[in-house]
Amino acid sequence: MTEFSEETQAMLAIRDERDRAAFAKLFRMFAPRIKGFLIKGGCGAAQAEEIAQEAMLRVWHKAALYDPHRANVSAWIFTIARNARVDMLRREARPMPEEMKEEPGSEPDAGQIVALEQEATQLREAIAGLKPAQREVIERAYLGELTHQELSEEMGIPMGTIKSRIRLGLERLRHDLKGLRTP
Repeated sequence: MTEFSEETQAMLAIRDERDRAAFAKLFRMFAPRIKGFLIKGGCGAAQAEEIAQEAMLRVWHKAALYDPHRANVSAWIFTIARNARVDMLRREARPMPEEMKEEPGSEPDAGQIVALEQEATQLREAIAGLKPAQREVIERAYLGELTHQELSEEMGIPMGTIKSRIRLGLERLRHDLKGLRTP
């Protein structure tokens, strides 16, 4: 490991040994740099601090994915920080659903309840009929509310593969569910 830089050696210690001291060292090295990078990019100090913390937490959790032959440590960490910032911006831009107000006396009748239960059963069966790889990414993307990037990173699968599996799975679901009523 002597051929690697001090940063790379620390990252490899985190990856291979879950070395907390090495992580603390990387945290001290990179958290302030990430925060400065984010502030230059237009973030406020508090938001930059939050994103830097999130990015370094992701570094700890995703350490097993680090390959010193593919990227140097700083590029890898700054990519994670950039992705954390994008994820935060997406969350902030995501509109909050409005609370549905029910009108008095607008309770669903038994026929509506049965129809909804039948549709839910059809949807569950259609999802169960997907190829396992497609089912997993669709469930994690839509039920787990993960972004494509998060799925790619967590599953160790290229982004294009994630998108293809989702697209093919949704096409299959559309075909299998085309008889369902639409509002």
